[in-house]
Amino acid sequence: MSEDHTHVQEFFGARAADWDSKFPADEPAFTTAVTDFGLRPGDRVLDAGCGTGRALTALRAAVGPSGTVLGVDLTPQMLDAARRGGRAVAGVLLLADVTRLPLRDAALDAVFAAGLIAHLPDPAANLRELARVVRPGGRLALFHPIGRAALAARHGRALTADDLRAEHNLGPLLSGAGWDMTSYTDEDARFLALAVRA
Repeated sequence: MSEDHTHVQEFFGARAADWDSKFPADEPAFTTAVTDFGLRPGDRVLDAGCGTGRALTALRAAVGPSGTVLGVDLTPQMLDAARRGGRAVAGVLLLADVTRLPLRDAALDAVFAAGLIAHLPDPAANLRELARVVRPGGRLALFHPIGRAALAARHGRALTADDLRAEHNLGPLLSGAGWDMTSYTDEDARFLALAVRA
């Protein structure tokens, strides 16, 4: 396992038990983002870096009983918290690395990724891996329950022009990884970039 991955596991592993109670107001934002994502009944969707599974129930509601919901995370403690929270009933939880998914090419209709992009060791290559497992015309949602400025303020830092999630950086990054960005929202209350598999 790479040093980046070990750091991510240690960071989230130490915070898994109280993650949901630390950010209780985020739940409605997840539901709204999933609604705006536009999934259809029967879709096969991956929650990449699913954490405690806050999007799983909304994803299941969107794809219905005929759809497939898969939650993948690198941190066992996060998946344990998802199970304890009763979210495993909404989808299959899998301990796996989103940078090397154990899925066949074009297996999915969509990928939902909340707070993931900032933790990817090689964003260009890792977004290509997400594109690999999605059929042409399938979709990607990059979401965060608060916007870039609010998140920077929460962490006591200023926004810079080289922020990966800035529209002028994210659009070309997605394009180079096989995605076409179709919408971009960066407000205090949420960040949501939607893209289609080229």
